[in-house]
Amino acid sequence: MRIATWNINSVRTREDRVRAFLERSDVDVLCLQETKCTDKQFPDFSDTGYEQAHHGLHSFNGVAILSRVGLEDVQTEFGQPGFDKDLNAPQEQEARAIGAVCNGVRVWSLYVPNGREIRDPHYSYKLAWLDALASYAKNAGEDGTAEKLVLTGDFNIAPRDEDVWDRSWFEGKTHVTPNERKRLTALEDAGLTQATELVADQYTYWDYQAMRFQKNEGIRIDLQYARGL
Repeated sequence: MRIATWNINSVRTREDRVRAFLERSDVDVLCLQETKCTDKQFPDFSDTGYEQAHHGLHSFNGVAILSRVGLEDVQTEFGQPGFDKDLNAPQEQEARAIGAVCNGVRVWSLYVPNGREIRDPHYSYKLAWLDALASYAKNAGEDGTAEKLVLTGDFNIAPRDEDVWDRSWFEGKTHVTPNERKRLTALEDAGLTQATELVADQYTYWDYQAMRFQKNEGIRIDLQYARGL
C-alpha cells in the first residue's frame, strides 16, 4: 500500500495540484495537513476515485485523508490535549488529527503543534500532544485495536541533526530540541519505525519567505511511522 503525506497549506488554493498528484502518483492513501478550511469548504475529490474524510474547524490547521482502498471508522481524537493561549480558558481541541482504517491499516494524518518558541506555552502543548500520541500508539498495539498502524504528517520535528540544513541556525529554537526528539523515540519504543528513506540534504520544508528552497536550506519534518505492515 502506497501512502503519501503533504502539508498542503490551503487545499482550496491547491486543489488542482492535489488532483494532478493523485492522477500521476498512483498512491492508495493521501494524507493532508493545514487544509485551512472547514468541513463544508473542503473540495470534493470523489470524482478521482478516492473517498475522503476531513477534520477542519477554522481557516487554519485542518487535516484530511483521501483513500482508494477503503475509509472506515473515522476518528479525530486519540486522547490529545487541547490548547488556548489563555491558559485559564478552556483548552479546546484543534483540528490536528484524523484517522481511519484503510485496507485494514489504521492511518492517522497528523499536524503536530509547531511549538513556536521554547518558552512559549505552545511548546509545552506540543510535548503533551506528542506524549498522548505515543501513549495511544503503545496502548493500541497492546490491546490489538491498531496493531497495523501508520502515523504520518507534519511532525514539526527534525529527527536528526542531518535533517536540517544548518544545525547552528536552529540553536535555541524548536524543532530540534532533545525533548522533542525524545517524543519520536517514544514512538519507536511503541514498535513503530520510520517508513521513509533517510537521504542527506533531502528536506520536506523550506522557508519560502527567506528564499531557502532555491538554496536547498530546508528541514525534514514531514515523517511517516509504521507498525505491523
